[in-house]
Amino acid sequence: MSRIAQCFEGLAQRQRKALIPYLMAGDPVPSATVGLMHDLVSAGADLIELGLPFSDPMADGPVIALAAERALAAGTSTLDVLGMVAEFRQTNQTTPVVLMGYLNPVEIIGYERFAREAAAAGVDGLLLVDLPPDEAEALDAVLAQHGLDPIFLLAPTSTPHRIEQVLRAARGYVYYVSLKGVTGSAALNTDEVAGRIATLRTRTDLPIGVGFGIRDRASAQAVGRLADGVIVGTALVKPFGELPFAQARTVLLEKITELRTALDELA
Repeated sequence: MSRIAQCFEGLAQRQRKALIPYLMAGDPVPSATVGLMHDLVSAGADLIELGLPFSDPMADGPVIALAAERALAAGTSTLDVLGMVAEFRQTNQTTPVVLMGYLNPVEIIGYERFAREAAAAGVDGLLLVDLPPDEAEALDAVLAQHGLDPIFLLAPTSTPHRIEQVLRAARGYVYYVSLKGVTGSAALNTDEVAGRIATLRTRTDLPIGVGFGIRDRASAQAVGRLADGVIVGTALVKPFGELPFAQARTVLLEKITELRTALDELA
């Protein structure tokens, strides 16, 4: 059983919701990332989505796009990110790590090399925003050989055909985008999310994580009542573009603690 499956199974047995924070690797500097990953776990994260910095992050709003720019300016490469995961694994063998990014850097490295080195580093899954399931067969075959889970996005605009494709190809969990737009958007409609998740549950046994638009206690609880996991990115990344590192880290940990407490109150 994969680390991701073990994580969600254990949480389900304890009737807890997964808190899944997103962190841009290399932001504000590469040397900070591993420590921040450990901080997230200590504050209550169950699974970490680690962003691969890319120069054209089409699905990301300005906060995460600027975080990618800072990471790239600091010299962070995709292979550097794998090194960060390997360092994290020296003292944490249990928390799943999913890399989230775009196809181009993976293609440049090559599917086989990337999957082999990612697995060796301790990566558990890969979410490429711009790789739809009907174009992912070649990469998926390589990921499967190395025990990595492909994670795919579903959105309010996903057609029945696309939903079927995603549910057929996905492993680990399904990432449901709670609203139309880019990361950091604010118009969260929980009634619509509830209807979509109810439909998905009739078609898959995979856990469902929900992201986009979750930023505080109220939105985390609203989504936590519906989903298996709550994914938070922009609210955690934003402080690193506005504050000195020590202050940004404090804000990050306060936010994670707030969200963890909010989700635990649902149990």
